[in-house]
Amino acid sequence: MIIYRTMTIEDCNKLKEIDRSEAIDYTYEYLNGALIETDANHECPSWDQATLQEIENRFAEELTLGGRALGAFDGDLLIGFGVLAHRFRGVNQNILQLDLMYVSRSYRRQGVGTTIMNVLSEEARSRGAKYLYISSTETRSAVYFYQHQGGQITDDVDPELFEKEPFDIHMLKEL
Repeated sequence: MIIYRTMTIEDCNKLKEIDRSEAIDYTYEYLNGALIETDANHECPSWDQATLQEIENRFAEELTLGGRALGAFDGDLLIGFGVLAHRFRGVNQNILQLDLMYVSRSYRRQGVGTTIMNVLSEEARSRGAKYLYISSTETRSAVYFYQHQGGQITDDVDPELFEKEPFDIHMLKEL
C-alpha cells in the first residue's frame, strides 16, 4: 500500500531511492509556437552523483525557505516525490512553481504522479496561487503527463526558470 506524506529536510537522504531511469522514445523542442518531435531512442540512467547532489540541494533549499514536499512511500521506500516552491512568480505574483517531480520507474502509470500533482496543486491554491508553473523535461512521457494534468504550454516563460532549463517545455496549469 502506498502512503503519501509531507517530507522534511531530514528526508533528503531518501531521494537516492528514486529510480529516475527511463527509456526515452521522443523528445520535444518548442519552436515558434509548436512542439517539434524528434526521435530519441535512448536510455536515461538513474542518478549520477552530481545530479543527485543538485536535486538534494534544491530539495533542502526549498523546504528551508517554506516550500512543501510530498512523498509517496511503499513501506519505507521512497517511490515518488514532488516539491512545491516557496516563491511566488509572474507579473501578478500568483504563480507557484512545481520545482521537482519524480516517480520511480516501476511505479509509473499507477496514479502516484497524479496524486502528488493533485495534492501540490491544492497546496498552491491554498497559498493563494492561481497557476502552477511547470518546467517539464523535454521527454514525451513527461510532456504528456503534465498536459494530462492540465498543463498548457506557455509563451509567457519565467526568465529565471527558462535560463536554468532552456530545453524544458514550460507550462502553466490553471488552479
